[in-house]
Amino acid sequence: MSNTNFLIGRGELLTHDIKGPKINPSKADAYTLPEARARLTPQIIATSEELNKLPIDACPGGFAVARFTMNPSYIAKSFFPNALLRRAGLESVGSRTRKITPEKWTKKGPPSETATTEIFVAGRRSSFSDLALLTSQVEDGSPESADLTRIEQVEPFLPEERFFDYGDPANFYYEVGIHLLPSLPDTLVKQSFKKYAQEVGASIFENYNFTAGNLWFVPVKCNHEQTLALSKFSFIRVIRPIPKLRGMRPTQRAVGTMASCSLPAEQPWSSEPKVAVLDGGLPNNHGLDLWLNNNYVMDTAVPPLVEGPDHGLAVTSSLLFGPITPGKTANRPYSYVDHIRVLDGGSATEDPLELYRTLGHVEEVLLSKRYEFVNLSLGPDLPIEDTEVHSWTSVIDDLLSDGDTFMTVAVGNNGLNDRSSGNARVQVPSDCVNAVSVGSSSNVGDDWERAPYSAIGPGRSPGIVKPDLMAFGGTTNQYFHVLSQGSSGTISPQQGTSFAAPYLLRTAVGVKAIMGSSLTPLAIKGLLVHAADPLSHDKSEVGWGKVPEDIMQIVSCSDGVARIVYQGELKPGKYLRAQLPVPDGGLTGNIKLKATFCYASPTDPQDSASYTKAGLKVTFRPNVNKKKNPKQKSADTRTFFEQKSFATEDEQRADSGKWETVLHGMQTMRGKGLEEPVFDIHYNAREAGGPASSAHKITYALIITVEAPKHPDLYNDILRTYAKALVPIQPQVSIPVRV
Repeated sequence: MSNTNFLIGRGELLTHDIKGPKINPSKADAYTLPEARARLTPQIIATSEELNKLPIDACPGGFAVARFTMNPSYIAKSFFPNALLRRAGLESVGSRTRKITPEKWTKKGPPSETATTEIFVAGRRSSFSDLALLTSQVEDGSPESADLTRIEQVEPFLPEERFFDYGDPANFYYEVGIHLLPSLPDTLVKQSFKKYAQEVGASIFENYNFTAGNLWFVPVKCNHEQTLALSKFSFIRVIRPIPKLRGMRPTQRAVGTMASCSLPAEQPWSSEPKVAVLDGGLPNNHGLDLWLNNNYVMDTAVPPLVEGPDHGLAVTSSLLFGPITPGKTANRPYSYVDHIRVLDGGSATEDPLELYRTLGHVEEVLLSKRYEFVNLSLGPDLPIEDTEVHSWTSVIDDLLSDGDTFMTVAVGNNGLNDRSSGNARVQVPSDCVNAVSVGSSSNVGDDWERAPYSAIGPGRSPGIVKPDLMAFGGTTNQYFHVLSQGSSGTISPQQGTSFAAPYLLRTAVGVKAIMGSSLTPLAIKGLLVHAADPLSHDKSEVGWGKVPEDIMQIVSCSDGVARIVYQGELKPGKYLRAQLPVPDGGLTGNIKLKATFCYASPTDPQDSASYTKAGLKVTFRPNVNKKKNPKQKSADTRTFFEQKSFATEDEQRADSGKWETVLHGMQTMRGKGLEEPVFDIHYNAREAGGPASSAHKITYALIITVEAPKHPDLYNDILRTYAKALVPIQPQVSIPVRV
């Protein structure tokens, strides 16, 4: 293996800042100012009257919340109605996507039902009363008048519209999501809600609350009548039954004949990766002493869940060894692992608050920042939906927003449920944009498909491509064998995404073990997406595809192939030009160019319509000499990342693709057509759906593969051409590695 060509690093040295083009956000009007006044004034008056009917105690400090729905022609951040809200003494506290048929729009043809943004607007009830007068007074041509012409509807947020699901009448436990006022202390809304809940007879479990962005999630116990009364509290965003936890029920475990194997005698390949499994604990006779760093219990006062240690051992076995072949020696682990029991025996008593206790344990682990690699194979038994973000997703995404942790999350085993109702969609929190959601493939190798039980996408927008990746998780035709408690080397047949997720994490840890600290978790995520193959399967079922079992396909390059890793930072609002390496003399014949961008993004949980606060607009310019207009400064562009391959027409129209945290594409072209090719990268920042008042740098990873069959020494020619910048990333362990 001494002649193996490994990844090429320091691609970021081929980047430099450039001046951005002038942007003209002007757009035709859907309505004139007189039309907007005539349409909206009656709606504003009706909304104000409805808000004035609310109980005084339901409106903390005299504040209430209404809904402003934007015309679908104006959902970009530059059209956010900041000027009107500021003039009226109102503020946005959140947003979500809804579908409407507007009366008019700026596009050609008659209006049809399409997605747009609904903004939750808070203010004193007197401010809503004054808004009708303000509407009649704004001057034509002012920023406030422009905002008015872009609003389609103004409506109250009625109590019955706050219910996501009324749930089972026998279930008296609900999760309540409550808007907080960004401009005022959180205590105003929180104390008012606690007082109001007490008045209607509801019980709040404040010890289990979570705040994510401007949303406060708190569990509440109340009967149906009390829930209806509670829903009048103006700042409530959503009321939904607290779901049970998934991940350890018998239906997720296979039944089959126990077998045996031999365990490796060696220590892990590397002690560098810091890895944790968050699960149900380990049994006393787990047999993992050689590779187990620590076995933590988050709450020592509570006993383990009856099935927890078995599940925890199976998941940890999947990460350490992958699927074990009966009668053979298991693969040598890449790293040591910490097992952390986050789910315990509290759920054995059907404690509905176990969901919150468990999330609290997960939050504590992620806050510690001790681990680069984390696996979570449990979560709420709840498929995602498009309009609201769950507390689990919100909390975890926020803690992963720095990009320093590679976290795999199992998508769930509900893939056989009804698709039309959304019950087969990936489960919370696998809709996280900053985690890697993993589905289960039917087998290893190239001839695979989605395991029937594996949950399907799409995810929410942004985060449409879900699951992110696939890995073998077992089926009834080919089980995933894992270590079981008992005598050393006893294994049992299993199937489930609970095992696919840690198996994929094993590959990520393996890349780190082999290549060392030269690769960030974001770069490793990019490499796995880059290497994945969806075959001909639909993205809504398999995401970017299945990652190869042979790790050398990820970290090495064959003849005629060069894979370059870029790792760096992006400044908000700025443009970065990334040069793509082409050897001196150019390329001949047909070539394949593949690129993957990955970045982590801070999030706005209260703005599900604008969930990610960072977005990339990437422009591909393949030939520096091709310009339609000789006066233009930059070369002509060519589409590279095809959003239509995974996004709906509405999402493409809304340009939501630039807010996805993973961009991946491949183009086939003539080699001679590449002349000083570049990607121009623009980092867009937004906040609460509008322009960001302040934003921080974000880290990114870019993986580029150039494949030129007629250029067998491409790898070395690129290194020679860019000798002052690019270098091979040398492996940190002896090669070959058994995978």
